[in-house]
Amino acid sequence: MSKLISNSVIVVIGIGRLGASIAKQLSQQGENVLCIDSDEKAFNKLDDFSGFTQVGDATDLEFLRDLGIENAKTIIITTENDDTNIYLGHVCFLIFNCLRVFIRLDDSDKKKLLKDTPIEAIYPFLLSLNNFMERFEGDNL
Repeated sequence: MSKLISNSVIVVIGIGRLGASIAKQLSQQGENVLCIDSDEKAFNKLDDFSGFTQVGDATDLEFLRDLGIENAKTIIITTENDDTNIYLGHVCFLIFNCLRVFIRLDDSDKKKLLKDTPIEAIYPFLLSLNNFMERFEGDNL
């Protein structure tokens, strides 16, 4: 397999609703995006997407190495499993020396597992709650 990833590529691992939405928006902004998911059907969510897709198991180190993950500009990990996301974040940072890594976390208590790393957590629940509270407080009921 030839290396698909160069230093201009943003990699999104886990193409559920969040991963697909992030990939589409980045692609529409002109970024080079590679989406990875173990289920080829996940890519059906990528309408209006001009990037690349790759079916595979992102927990397989050889698969990531063959893609050239170490060259990625940014890695965004959005599987639906916090433990998988933490594992992949650490693999990308510690093994492949990727310095710009974002992971989705549902459990904000797991943030401590990212201590002393540059891995940044995205919390969909907290983002939704904050968005609601801003709107609610702005209503002046």
